[in-house]
Amino acid sequence: MLQYLPIYLAAILEGEIYYSKVCADAIRGELFWPAVLVCGALGGATGDQLWFYILRGRIHWLDRYPKLAKYRDSVIRHVHSSETGLVLVSRFLPGLRTAIPIACAYAGVRPLKFSALNLISAFAWAAAIMGFVKGGSRTLNAFGLDVWWGPFIPALIIILFFRWLSRPRRQRHAD
Repeated sequence: MLQYLPIYLAAILEGEIYYSKVCADAIRGELFWPAVLVCGALGGATGDQLWFYILRGRIHWLDRYPKLAKYRDSVIRHVHSSETGLVLVSRFLPGLRTAIPIACAYAGVRPLKFSALNLISAFAWAAAIMGFVKGGSRTLNAFGLDVWWGPFIPALIIILFFRWLSRPRRQRHAD
């Protein structure tokens, strides 16, 4: 059973690379695939939740910096307006895996809600990677990720996320 501990620990620290490798081992029958999936999911969730719980209630020191403080209300409003979806997709956005839990901590998302949604997201993430590994290169083809610009998609998502998070809220006019 100790052979599965590195899967959990690596998922806390890193994410896809080691987990993909052990998924391949499980598909070849070298490891018990349900244990690989559970360790990967729990490790991924633990990594996200560490950021959330360590910074929850403690991150408002950022308000001391005027350039950051001016975005505070905007960040909080944006996070609360779509917190469920944000937490559910966070595990699938490698460049935002730390930023989203931090933004949720900053915005004061309820801990039980964050933990439950993050755990669901982590199991979906672990299952999706296992499915991608099992499907091989055909899976990348099916999603159109086998082209030269495929690696730029996460970078674009990160840029768009931070632009969305920092944009001012539009005022609605009463008619």
